This record gives sequence, C-alpha cells and structure tokens, in this order.
Amino acid sequence: MKKTISVFLAAIILLSACLTSYAAGETTPVEIKAKAAVLMDASTGKVLMKFNENEKLYPASVTKIMPLLLVCEAIDEGRISLGDTVTVTGSAASKGGSQIWLKEGEQMTVDELLKATAVYSANDACTALGEYIAGSDEAFVKMLNDRAEQLGMTNTHFENCTGLDDTTENHLTTALDVAIMSKELLKHELIMNYTTIWMDSLRNGQTELVNTNKLVRFYEGTTGLKTGTTSKAGCCVSASAMRDGTHLIAVVMGSENSTDRFETAKSMLNWGFANYSTVTPVIDSSLIPNVGVINGVVDEISPKIPQVNPVLIEKGREGDITQTIDLAVDVAAPVEQGQVLGTVTFRLGEEEIGVYNLTAPDNVQSLTFGIIFKRIIKALAS
Repeated sequence: MKKTISVFLAAIILLSACLTSYAAGETTPVEIKAKAAVLMDASTGKVLMKFNENEKLYPASVTKIMPLLLVCEAIDEGRISLGDTVTVTGSAASKGGSQIWLKEGEQMTVDELLKATAVYSANDACTALGEYIAGSDEAFVKMLNDRAEQLGMTNTHFENCTGLDDTTENHLTTALDVAIMSKELLKHELIMNYTTIWMDSLRNGQTELVNTNKLVRFYEGTTGLKTGTTSKAGCCVSASAMRDGTHLIAVVMGSENSTDRFETAKSMLNWGFANYSTVTPVIDSSLIPNVGVINGVVDEISPKIPQVNPVLIEKGREGDITQTIDLAVDVAAPVEQGQVLGTVTFRLGEEEIGVYNLTAPDNVQSLTFGIIFKRIIKALAS
C-alpha cells in the first residue's frame, strides 16, 4: 500500500512540474532563465514580452543606465561638454568594485570617464561624473531618483549611482523600469559611440578597457547597453540591438550565471526580430482635397502633409494598416500657418497606431474692402 501511495505521489509531483513548465512556456514564447525580463521596442516603448516585470530586484551596475542618461542630457543641454576636465575627488577614488583605479586629484575628461563607465562599468568614473554634474555624490543620487520619478519608474529607488549593494537594502528597480530608462537613454545617439566599443584604452594605452557586455562582440546589431553582476542581484543585462530599422531592448534580471543572462537576452531579441518589423505608413495624398477658404485672399489651400513616424507591427500585417482622413470642407479666414484643418488616423485592424494633423501651410488673410478695391484697380489697369 505504501509503495502504491509513493508511486502515486511521485506521479503527482511529476505532473505538477510538467504543468508548471508548460505554464511558464505560455507566459513567454522563449525560455527565461532569470527572475524577471522584459522585451521592449526602443522607438515606441511597446512591451513585446514580459516576465515578472514589476518584481523589485537589485540591479547591480545596470543602475548606471540612469547616470549615463543624466550625463548625456547634460551634454545635449550644453551644461557640460565631452572635453571638460574633471578633477577626481577622494570620494570617487575610494569606490570599490569595478574601477579604473582613479587617484584623488587625477584629471580626466568627461569623454574618458564616460567611456570608462559605459564600457568597463567603472564605479569610480561614474561617481566622478556624478559629482561633476551635481556637486556631490548625494546630490547626484537625488537627481537619479528625481529623473526616475519623471519617467514614471514607480518601482525604482536608487541609493547610489553605481549599483554597489553590499550595504544597501532599498536599492531596487524592476525589469520594466530598467527598460523605460534604457529607452530614454537610447534617444541620445551619443551613448552608442561608447556602448558599442568592444575594446579600448585610457592613460595612453596603460589602462585597457574590455566591454562587460559580450553581445557587443558576438550579437549582430548590438547597440548596448549595460551589464550588472553582484551576489545579491545575480547576473543582469539591459541588451539593445537594431536590425532593419527595428530597435529592441531586452532586460534580463537575476540570472544565475552570465551565460544564462546573455542567452536569455539573445533569445528574446531573436524572437522580437523574427516576429516584428518597423514600417512607416504613407499618407495617401490623393485622398486629401484642398480646403476652401471663406472670405480669404485665396479661395482654397492645400493641407500640409505631416511626417509620419515609424511603427512596430507584427510581421505579415503590413497590409492590415488602414488610414482615415477627417478634413474640413472649408475654413473661415483669417487662417494661421500651422492651423489644424483635419487629421489622418492610421489603424492596424482595430488598434489605433498613429494620429497626425493636417495643417495650413501658410497664413491666409481675410478678404477686406481695401484688398478688393486694389484688385479692381489692378484689373482695370491691365
């Protein structure tokens, strides 16, 4: 009897394991060897795949995506430049973990520190950049949290700019929030000058830099972005790649080893590129008639056709995109340049994928008595 029960229980456990595995397979189309993962379109922010995307986890050096974002924003806004010289403080030089062994008082340019941070994940370089921008490490961390809040990263809290977590308990984020800040960073094309470097050096070749992101060397189209590894966080990566105009971000958090981290990211990216494509819908100008102008110096105007943004769609559905024109028959003068005359709405099946304004190309004055009189005189004189 006991043997029968044991066999029965073993069968139940085996069946349960199979069902769990099958359920996990239904959750994501690829195997996720991590605690959490997200696949996002970098252009639109559309989430294509998710697994425990809102679970709060330690991000390790994936944290540095946010400092890199603030550095790029400061450069683009003209507050700092790549050629600026930064003098290293004792606080920055004392950072442990991955580093380029900066010394207190040593000077490096923003360009060099940015390279060390993005390529080699140097904690001392990242801290030096933060102090240069904000005045202190503490002030920089506040900037990180403020920017995270602005981006809607509701499950994120930074305690430092490096991701070091030996003494932290609340330095947490989620796979979805990492994808959000990754998308924002990739808006700055400057960063890809650094995140696509495989090997480089500093100090006239004395300090060698090898990218911690192995995908840069081994995965076609890689554009970045950042790895992270600690005992608390496990192995993490935010991996971005672009192929045929489609730019994807695969966030993997909490893998047991580096191989699982990169293989999971590659599987997610491969699935995304195999199943989605980026297309730019074309507005059919033949469907857009001129708009009459009531009491204007001209009788009609041709609406200005706007530039259409690319959209990510499932492959094979290009023919399902439709457009609807909603345009005024006429408009009363005066008409201002840029005044909205109507809209073009694109849909993929029932899903709205873009709305664009049709606008007046120029100002149109009202037809006054003075203008009419001048026209009569001109006509009589001709």
